[in-house]
Amino acid sequence: MSKELLKIENLSAYVTEDQDLEILHNINLNINYGEVHVIMGPNGSGKTTLANVIMDNPEYSLKSGKIYLDGEDITELSTDKRARKGLFMSFQAPMEVSGISVENFIRTAKSSIEDKNIPILKFKKELKAEMEKLEFDESYASRYLNQGFSGGEMKKNEILQMLMLNPKLAILDETDSGLDVDATRVVAEGISRFMNKDKAVLIITHHRELIKNIHPDYVHVIVDGRIVMTGDDSLVDKIEKDGFNWIKKEVE
Repeated sequence: MSKELLKIENLSAYVTEDQDLEILHNINLNINYGEVHVIMGPNGSGKTTLANVIMDNPEYSLKSGKIYLDGEDITELSTDKRARKGLFMSFQAPMEVSGISVENFIRTAKSSIEDKNIPILKFKKELKAEMEKLEFDESYASRYLNQGFSGGEMKKNEILQMLMLNPKLAILDETDSGLDVDATRVVAEGISRFMNKDKAVLIITHHRELIKNIHPDYVHVIVDGRIVMTGDDSLVDKIEKDGFNWIKKEVE
């Protein structure tokens, strides 16, 4: 039997600055080691909010519920402590950071998460190898984080961070957004290289292209802040073909 990695139990959340604006309602989700889960849903349904709540984004607050990682209650832990325990999130719109290079950012993050000094020569060799696999120009390692990067370069940088930081659970929020077919293929290959029986991935996406070669174990559909349907890979095909209206009608 697979070991449970992430458990979300009866989770409801609202916008921190407006307690009346509840976005997530009674979410339950279990992710085991070695599994790929996909979350789909209409725009504004709560997909990104769920990812942010799992990572403790202060813009959102819990109304109720618990989050467990490896059986440990992490509901009250800060973002940095969750990262140290093995959570990672790639952002839909990555931030530009002036004054710190891609290389220094990743090395500093890796050192903080692993709580040890990272030998520079070994790190540089690993970083170069991963950048080559991602078809990511090596010169970007010395550029300021995401500054002047195209959308595709930003998304490749997010996958590069995931591969170098090597978390237990990677949450990928619309990593395929704005990517062309070739860039999507490269990102998908990066996700496939990352996955093994000791990890899990939660992918938020609107499209089939990113996951067509990954074969998710479960596909969840969120509508109006609730998981209203869970199925297998075939659910993605039906959504691609027919949209979400049929699901909305089924759950009304």
